[in-house]
This record gives sequence, C-alpha cells and structure tokens, in this order.
Amino acid sequence: MNDIAATLPQPAALTKALIAAESVTPARGIVFDVLEAMLIPLGFAVDRFVVGEAPDGPVENMLAVRGSGGPHFAFAGHVDVVPAGSGWSAGPFDPVVRGDMLYGRGAVDMKGAIGAFVAAAATIQPRGTLSLIITGDEEGPAVYGTRALIDRMAARDLKPDLCLVGEPTSVNRLGDMIKIGRRGSVNIWIDVPGRQGHVAYPHLADNPIPRLIAALSEIDGIVLDEGTDWFQPSNIEVTDLHVGNGATNIIPAMASARLSIRFNDMHRGAELGARIAGVVHRHAPEATVRPVVSGEAFLTEPGAFSTMIGDAIEAATGLRPELSTSGGTSDARFLSRLCPVVEFGLLNATMHKGDEAVAIADLIKLAEIYRDIIRRALA
Repeated sequence: MNDIAATLPQPAALTKALIAAESVTPARGIVFDVLEAMLIPLGFAVDRFVVGEAPDGPVENMLAVRGSGGPHFAFAGHVDVVPAGSGWSAGPFDPVVRGDMLYGRGAVDMKGAIGAFVAAAATIQPRGTLSLIITGDEEGPAVYGTRALIDRMAARDLKPDLCLVGEPTSVNRLGDMIKIGRRGSVNIWIDVPGRQGHVAYPHLADNPIPRLIAALSEIDGIVLDEGTDWFQPSNIEVTDLHVGNGATNIIPAMASARLSIRFNDMHRGAELGARIAGVVHRHAPEATVRPVVSGEAFLTEPGAFSTMIGDAIEAATGLRPELSTSGGTSDARFLSRLCPVVEFGLLNATMHKGDEAVAIADLIKLAEIYRDIIRRALA
C-alpha cells in the first residue's frame, strides 16, 4: 500500500486498498487480510473467524479491539459488497481516481467509511476501549455475520457502551442525515394447494387461484398504522405471484405468492406473520404460510448519543444532521440489542450502482468527523 499512500490522503489510500480486494458477498480472505494489515500497526488485537455452512455460509468476520476497560466505543461495518453489475467505466475492483472522485465497488457502501474510521483511529489514542465489528455478510442473508460477531463478543464478555455504524446515510451533502432507527422487515411465502384438472371439468378439480386472490385482496386492504413520530407508516407489498401453468386447459394444483412487510416499532415480525396467516387461512385453510423475519424495528431515542454525533458533524461541516429512520434495513438492527446505535456515513447516491464513487474530500472530512466522535465518546 506504500505506493498508494504516497499519492493519496490516508483515508482515500486505505479505501482504495480495500476496494482493490474484491469481496462480493459473502466475503472471505484477502479483503480481511488487507484490513488486518491496516489495524495491527495501530495496536488493535485482531480476531478473525469463519462460521456457517452453505447456502448462507461460510462467512468470515473480524473483531478488532484496542485498549481495555470503559468506556467502550465500537464502529461496525461490512467489507462485503454487492455484485458489480454493469455500467462501469473501468473495472469495478480496479479503483481509479478521476478528478476529485474515487471510483470502485464499495467506495460508498461501505469501504469508504471503514477507510475513514481506520484513518481516524490512527491519529488518536483515547482512554477506554475502541473496537471494530466487521462482517463479510451484510449484503447477503446476514445469517452468519453480525449476529455471529455478537455471540463472539458475548463469549469474550465484550459489550460496547455506544456503537456507530458506517452505512452511507448522507443524501445531498456529507452529514445532512444520520439514522437513529430502522424499520423491521418480514418476508412471507404463501402456498395455496388445489387439485389439478381439465378446465372443461371444473367439478373434478379445485382451482387455488381464486382463494389466493381473495386472501391477497383482503391483505391489500389492511392498514397497519399511520406512522409514529419517528417512523413512516408500515406497508405490506406483494412481491411475487406464481402459478407456473404452461397449459391453457389445465386448472393448476398450486398458486403461490410472496409478501414483504416493512414495519415500524409498533409491530413485531412474528405477530405480523401470524396476522397474515390468519387472513390466508380464512380463505384457504390448507395453505402454508412461512414468515421469515430478517430484522425487527428499532429506535435509538434522540438524546446524548445522537446529539454528540450531530455536534461533531456540525463542528466539521456547519450542518446540523436530520435524524431519520428512513431506508432499508442494516446490521444496526442486530447491534441495537447491545447498546445505543446510530448510523452515519457517506453520500448514498451511487451505492449499488455502476461507477459507484466517493469524493476524496468527503473521505477526508469523514475521517475528521469520526476522529472527533471517538474523542467525544472516549473522553
């Protein structure tokens, strides 16, 4: 990395090195080698472990700790990235600087934030404990990622007092938004059985489609809530319908659907799954309904932690960030079980897109803000 560091400011050099380590989810190996090489010289004790079986594993994770005792401030993030896709002007894992921008998959989501945090940690040695909670599976199923890290921390009796997640939360300018919560997510698979037969002899068959349509129609009319002070209304969306009937004269034996519910902190995933199952079974008693909760809603009430982060952002940028719970889920949904969690990172305009890019000036400024947050948290 010496040649890179000679030509770029440290946060950008570190980010560039991480981008060059291809790490499509689930990530293992070289990208963790690169990150470990950054952290060891800074005095971090690095614990890497691989866990899980196919199809959702194996996954590599890293817990890096410096210092001891309280207070304990943690930074959480992920080195895995989504597949590159199309629309790139250069190789997605061949990071390149054009003008004042650094291009490459993961520049924004979220190798840039990791590079900025490592750069910040390199210039400050506060009291207490500083840790990095890094997974290789945030963009994937997240079965063996941050949840496994939480178990690892519990086994070592490590529990942060505060946790900052470096997801790209900024919208128009660096620091204009931080996330103090996220909605929960539950996906629900519905299979309604019937009895196959010839359309000319419907009395000898049992068409499952009308029963599925009736259930979906009732579900479509459900209003879960009107939102709260910090959350938008919960919503139910039909995301797939499937019959797979290739013939025009056959009544099918099965009709299926999939729902996705994003819900606020007025609900729990299991309760929503049970409610949907009740509706479906009124119309199709023999149907199977399989809910999978990928995360519960959480809220870090506005207070000392969000104020501290807002103060650090305002000191560096002049902006007072908006407190938000918008967007999809993140691994903060797991970490919220441990301690207060806030998310703050780069601009999210190009994440998951071709030509994903970050302004070098934003990386430098983000490292400055992270440095101030560490100082405030471990004062």
